[in-house]
This record gives sequence, C-alpha cells and structure tokens, in this order.
Amino acid sequence: MAKHGSRALTNSGRGASLRELRPKHSRNPLARPIVEALRQVLGPKEYVVIDSPTRIVFRDPQQKLATRVSDLLGRLSLAEKIALLHQHQAPVPRLGIAGFRTGTEALHGVAWLGTATAFPQAVGLASTWDPDLLRRVGTAVGSEVRAMHHRDPENVGLNVWAPVVNLLRDPRWGRNEEGYAEDPWLTGVLSTAYAGGLRGDHPFWLRTAPTLKHFLGYNNETDRCLTSSNLPPRVLHEYELPAFQAALAEGAAVAVMASYNLVNGCPAHLSPLINETLRSWTEDDVMVVGDAWAVHNIAGDQHWHDDHVAGFAAAIRAGIDCLTEDRDATIERLTTAAATGLLSESDVDEAVRHILAVRIRLGEFNPEDDPYRDIGPAVIDCAEHRALAREAARASVVLLSNDGILPLDPARAGRVAVIGPLADAIFDDWYSGTPPYRKTLRDGVARRLGAGSVLHHEGLDRIALRCASGLLIADPSQPLRVRENDGVPEEALFDVIDWGQETFSLRVVSTRLFLGADGLGPRPHELVCDRPGPNGWEVRETFQFEPADDGVVLRHVQSGQYLAVDADGLVRTSAPGPGDGTVFTVDLLIDGVAAAAAVAAEADVVLLALGNHPLVAGRETEDRRDLALPGTQDDLMRAVAAANPRTVLVLTSSYPYAVGWARENLPALLWSSHGGQEHGDALADVLFGDEPAGRLTQTWYTSAADLPDLLDYDIIATDSTYLYYRGTPLFPFGHGLSYTTFRYENLRLSTGRAGPADRVTVTVDVLNTGDRTGDEVVQLYTRQQRSRVKQPIRRLRGFRRIRLAPGERTTVMMRLSVADLAFWDVTRSRWVIEDAGHTIAVGRSSTDWALIATLRVRGEVIPPRSPRTGLRLIDNDGYDATTPVPATDEPGEALRSVSPDAWAVFDEVDFNGGHAQVRAAVAAGAAGGSVTLRLDDPLAGPVLAVLPVPVVSGREALTEVVAAIPPVTGTHDLFVQYAQAGITVAELSFLP
Repeated sequence: MAKHGSRALTNSGRGASLRELRPKHSRNPLARPIVEALRQVLGPKEYVVIDSPTRIVFRDPQQKLATRVSDLLGRLSLAEKIALLHQHQAPVPRLGIAGFRTGTEALHGVAWLGTATAFPQAVGLASTWDPDLLRRVGTAVGSEVRAMHHRDPENVGLNVWAPVVNLLRDPRWGRNEEGYAEDPWLTGVLSTAYAGGLRGDHPFWLRTAPTLKHFLGYNNETDRCLTSSNLPPRVLHEYELPAFQAALAEGAAVAVMASYNLVNGCPAHLSPLINETLRSWTEDDVMVVGDAWAVHNIAGDQHWHDDHVAGFAAAIRAGIDCLTEDRDATIERLTTAAATGLLSESDVDEAVRHILAVRIRLGEFNPEDDPYRDIGPAVIDCAEHRALAREAARASVVLLSNDGILPLDPARAGRVAVIGPLADAIFDDWYSGTPPYRKTLRDGVARRLGAGSVLHHEGLDRIALRCASGLLIADPSQPLRVRENDGVPEEALFDVIDWGQETFSLRVVSTRLFLGADGLGPRPHELVCDRPGPNGWEVRETFQFEPADDGVVLRHVQSGQYLAVDADGLVRTSAPGPGDGTVFTVDLLIDGVAAAAAVAAEADVVLLALGNHPLVAGRETEDRRDLALPGTQDDLMRAVAAANPRTVLVLTSSYPYAVGWARENLPALLWSSHGGQEHGDALADVLFGDEPAGRLTQTWYTSAADLPDLLDYDIIATDSTYLYYRGTPLFPFGHGLSYTTFRYENLRLSTGRAGPADRVTVTVDVLNTGDRTGDEVVQLYTRQQRSRVKQPIRRLRGFRRIRLAPGERTTVMMRLSVADLAFWDVTRSRWVIEDAGHTIAVGRSSTDWALIATLRVRGEVIPPRSPRTGLRLIDNDGYDATTPVPATDEPGEALRSVSPDAWAVFDEVDFNGGHAQVRAAVAAGAAGGSVTLRLDDPLAGPVLAVLPVPVVSGREALTEVVAAIPPVTGTHDLFVQYAQAGITVAELSFLP
C-alpha cells in the first residue's frame, strides 16, 4: 500500500511493518536485509521497521517492569525525556505515546472536574477510626477519577494528589482539615487505607496513582515558602518520617509531593531525605512531584541558587521527577542545564524512570490488560456512593459531651430551633468536589420532625450601608452603586456574616447572593452582587470594617484596596488607603444575636450550628491566630443558651476550637468536620439516635496559650501534641462518647517479659453496661517508665472498633511488636530498644485509661558517648537559642546560634580515654566569634576550651579549628556555649 508517495509493507510472519523513513532507527535485526531487498524492488526510499505491539518490550505485560521501563527509556531522545519532567508531559507520537498529566485532586472526592461525590473532609474521615471505611471511600473516589478519565483523558489524569499525611501538630494550621491525625502511626494506618482504595487491590495494575503530600515537616502557612521546619533527629525519625513511610512501604502510595517549606534550613525540594530515606522504604519506583511553583522558589524567594537553571537542575538531582511549573520555561531551563553540564543524562534518566514506571502500571500501554478500563460514568454519584457518603459523614461525628439530653426522641422533641450561621449551609473547602446536592442540618431535622416543627434563625446582623450620596444598592444584574433613597428598599439590605479575624461577608437579603469584586489584584474593580459565597483560590467576597470619622471604611481583603464611590455612583476597589475610601454609616436593622435568642426562647430544644468557613480566616496560605470561635459566634452561643438552657452545640469545623465555656455550660456538644453532601442528614441521624462513632484524632486545647510558637516543630522540647503535652486538654486525643456505657475487665499480656524480636498479645474484655447498642473504640497505649531520654507520656499502639448490644461482652485482642517500642538514639544515630519497663494501657482515649499492666523489655543500656568518634551538634541532648542549618550537602548537620549565650549539651560524655585536643568544624558571620566548651553547667561549669571561630564565606562553608584541652577524666555533660549570634558549629572531635 502507498500513501503520499511512500511505500509500506507488513510482514505478519515476522511481526513487523515497514514504512518510508530511515532504516538506521530500527531495533529489529531482521530489518536491514528486508529493507535492502525492498530497495531493489521499490527504489532508493528510506524505511524503518516498526515493531508490532506484541514485540515491543515496553508494551509487553509479560516483561518485568524494570525491563519495560529501560526499553522505553532507551527509545527516547534527551529532548523527549526532558519534556516528560513536567506536570503536563508531552506526547511522543513516533512511539504512539499519548500525553500524560499529574495532579488530579482527590483528597475527599474528585475536585474541580464537575459533579462528584463529596465525602467528609480528611480530618473527618480520620475521626471514624475505621480503616475499612476509609478504604471504601478511597475506592469510590478512585473509581470516579477513572470514570472521569475515560470520559475526558486529556484533562483528567490518573495521578491523584492525595492523601495528605502531614501531621496535625498544631490546630492553628490553616490546612488542618486536610490531614488525618497528630499521631504518626494512626496517620500511617488511615492514609494507607485511603491510598489503598485509590490505587486498587490488583498487585500490579493501578486504578489511580496516589501521591502523599507534602514531604516534609509542613504544618504552617505563614511564610510557608520561607520558613524552616527545624526537626531535631528524634522529631525527624520518630514523628515526621513515619507518617510517610507506612503507605509507601505497603505499596498503597506510589508517589510523593515535596513541600514548600525548608527543612533544617534546606529547601524541602532539595532534601537528601528524598533519595536517601524516602525511596529506601520500598523496592517500587516512587515518583516525586514538585508542588505548584515550588521549584521556582529555589532561585526565587528562597535565594538558594542564583538562577532558575541551577535551581531546576538541583531539584532534579535531588530527586524531584516532575515539576509543576510553567511548562515551556521548565523545558527551556532543564535543556540549558543539560547542555551546560548541570544535569547529566543519567540524572534525567533517573527521574524519567520513576515517571514511566507509574505510567506503565496505570495501564497506559496495555489497555486490554487494565482491570479498571471498563469503569464508566455511571459510577459517578451513583446510589452506592451516596449511601457511602452518608455512612462516612455519620461515622465521623464525635460526641464531645452529653448530660443525657441526646439522643433526641423525634416523638417528644417538640419544636426544635436550628440556629446559627451553619444551620442551613454546606460549605466546600478548596479541595472539595462539586456535590450533586447539599443536605443541611435544617434539612435533616425537618425530614424527621416535619418543617412545621422546625424554627430557624442564622443569628446574623442585618444592615444597610449609607454614605453622603445615598444607600448602597445591590442588583445582581448590575454593579454595586449608591443611590439616593428616602427609605430603605429591600435591595439595600445586607446580612453580615462574621467569619472571624475581623473578616466579613455581605449577603444581599433579597437574592441571598454575596458581594464581591469583579476581578483580581490591586487595580480598581467594580463590586458586583452575584456571588454564591466565598469561593476560589483568591476569595473575592470578604471585607474588613475599619473605623473612620463617624462611620467605617470597607477594605476588600483580597486586593487590599478600600471601597470608594466614584463620580458615576459605582462602587469600586479604587482607594489605596483608608483615608481615600468612602466613609459609610452602618444602619443596624436587625440585631442577629438578639433575634436568634428570641427564636431560641420559643423552642423546646435548640441545635446551635456554629463553626467556620473553610476558605476564610484559616485556609491554605493563612493560619489561624488563635482557637477562638469565629467573630460573634461566642456572643451568639451565650445569648442563645441564656434564652434556652436546652441548647446543644453542633460544631462543624475544619479544626478544633477552644470551647471550654460550651463544655461547662451546655448540656451537649457535638463536633463534625465539614461533611460533604450528606452532612445534614448524617448529623440528624446521630442527634436523633444513631450511635455516635467518631473519636478525635488531635488534642483540643483550652486555649492557644497552651501551644508553643506555630513555627516551633520540636514537639519534644515544647511538650506538644498528645504525646508530650503535660496539661489538661479540653478534649484529649482519642476522645469521643457513646450513647451507652462500657466497662473494661481482665487486661492480660501474653508475657510479662519480652525481647526486641518478640510480639506481645494484649487482650481485654469489654462489656456494654448500658441499655443501647453502641460503638466503642478500644485504644492501646504504652509509656516507657525509665529512659536515658525524654519519652512520650503516652503513645498509641493499636485500636479496635467494636459494636456491642446491651449486656454483650467481647474479648478484644491487639498485638504489640516490641520493635515498635524503639526510639532514635542520637548518641549512635540508630534505633534502640532500651532495657526498661513499659506501662501497657487500654482505655477510651489517651487520658482515659481503664486498665494498665507492665511489660518488662529486655533491651540495651545506652553507653556514655565517646568523644573520640565525633559529636555532631545536631545530635545534641538539649539546646537553647540554636537552629539547625545545612552543612556540606546534608540538612541539619550543624547548629547555628540565633542569640548570644546560646548553647547545646551532650549528656554523659566519657572522657576517660585521655584527650589532649579538641577539633571543631565551625563558621561565623561577618564579625567572627568564639565557642566555649564547659563541663556540667552552661554558665558556671569548668572551661574545657575556648575555640576562636573565624569568618567563613559561603552558605555551607566550614573550617576546622583546634584547641588544647586540660586533662579531664570521668563522665561529664558537655556544654557548647556560643558567644555570639550567627556562629555555626557542625561537629566536635577529641584527639589524644
């Protein structure tokens, strides 16, 4: 056959086809004689042999994955390989390879791609303490991703950016709702379950390719691209890393996203931990993707490299395989890096290898063998997924306190007032899907009692805004304007929603649509009245009221501009400062708190629905400044409770609040994350009798004063999280009540003494002592009784969810691996199990232990440190006013002083070996300085040596200094005292 003057021949017996091109590109050894014979018959054309799919190695499912990847890699040119190092990977038409994209958001439903089942937020899913449920939710979400991909393969990729496994170390984190728990082990269990559902249960083929976010130490939004998460070795190994290890080691996740922040002074996208640690947890290829524009920060805001070519090349060398940046600029920079020697082809090959391994497992090159190829659109928002959404939302509800008012009896409830800004609203977060419907709490209660038995008030102030030229008038078909009016027409009425942190939205009463700016950025934009509510990455529907003269000026939060009425009567964000803005007087027409209290007084019981909007005053890019309820919600709560003591607080939020007053003064308190499309019905299910099954996965504190600085990641030094917190929490980790009661009896250990390789079986009898069937989450904790180092006060080791009928008894069995009792020994940089007793406890929460026993573990006694082998400053036993910084190419290898008289200490250093000199790797800033070594006390202890620290240029440059030391024997604590700020010490070694 011929086409456009070319000649082609198919030889089915040889499994090859020939077409006009260049024969030197053929990999088939039979091609050349065939081509030469054709030339004799057909003339001097150019031909190439194209292997049939059954003979192309990278398309052969019978070949090993590594063999297939190597074959495909060998077929690609350097330019083609570089084009794969981006979120939107270019097709390779000559090999029949389509384009590929990473990054479908699937945190708790498919986001941004149209209608999809909306499940509870991740922190809500975690509150179920039900790995099987999370796996089923992951399966549903993964199936909907597949269905959307089959419908629109170009725009819906199969690499999903979920789950988030960053630990909920601090409840003020703006993205708290995205994580699972403050405990690394529980996070690992739950993220493995959800990721396992996303990936599917086939041992090789992937339904989707789950990506763990965000590696590493990411738990603040404030200056997230500039701040360093400083992780001492124990915090790194015992707390941060295990959260990522579980899902990778189990094969549930196949990719990881690096985080925006720095870790111990080094950009996370350049961390040696990516290749040296993360990829050591599994034999599978792990694809590592960069977060959006994060690699750009390396030579940008982080000033780590002088230009983007160097920064992008450094990221690839460090283990980033796929960059989420401008595509053309990425390819140009990486091409330049390869041409100038900053990237070798082997560097590129290593990154592409990880990408191709994932693409092959997604079935791209073997659609006929892909077990997930037939998932069609009928699965999206199917009846099964709707039922699962309700089950998940119901199971995530946590009963925090209850004096017996709950559950409500529909036959005796009487008139129920559903009050508050979340009473009749369902809010989405940034990573929510688009729900097919929204069931609010008001809806759910009305379905049980009938609409006539339900009273409602949002508790919002209703106002009009007046300036010198008239009233603000809202018309959804026109921009906001000021018009002269004698009265107050309906279109001049606004409800004020107070989201907290002095941030408000204005909702038009007549249309229930929100006021927002018609555009982004600081240049003037008209105000419009057609928004459904705060939404989007750049929220345009929030304002701040600032006092001015006898009224207020309105600041538009997103643009930072102030509202001004221009000569044409239109309102625009045209005033750069408050003095340039139009002054408005606020006419309060309805006092929302007083009106809500009046409605509450008419009811037999009140359900007070308070909480947050996930996109305002605490979200990605914005941390919360405290734990207070938003804005006027505390006033609303107290007023409603005063009007009707039978007030149940139904709290819906992305994070904990300090609601001590509610616990002490209200008869019941219920919490749920934002629960998705079935949120309202699920809440009503629990309020009217379904067993509350949720348990908290993070500590609720009485006040933000109980927390350290948001940017201090050393949970051991600061007594943070349930592991180390010594105070009394408002509600502890693991807490959650039932509508029945349980008694624990007969705690038994299979052995009272065990060695490092042993497993101990823990059994306990649990009896339902109440009159209702109920759920209990039996939790297993340990505490090491004696140690060389500061140990957690308690640590979760296992749990079992059980359901018992009244009077029913069951025996719960949990296994404890002694190896899990190891901690990171900074004296030898390895895991160690000490010889010690361990308290074994079972109970209802981290602070409610019903029964305890003691396990004696035969382990090591950590010997004193030997100073001759070298003392790395990062491996200290305590410090003050120092921060980890990179030295050479490793993060956290040195300590730098941040103020004069900073110090670090090494406990129990054995000086009996006879030492005459000390050598130190040091550096100082422009002024130089000195370091003093003291024994046993940082201020008054004997001076061992004073080391001058010269000025050394370069971020990672160090120099060695040597000093004589007097004879010293015995075991001493060694203090390293910094005289000035800005001094860096990496290591000390003592010489004979």
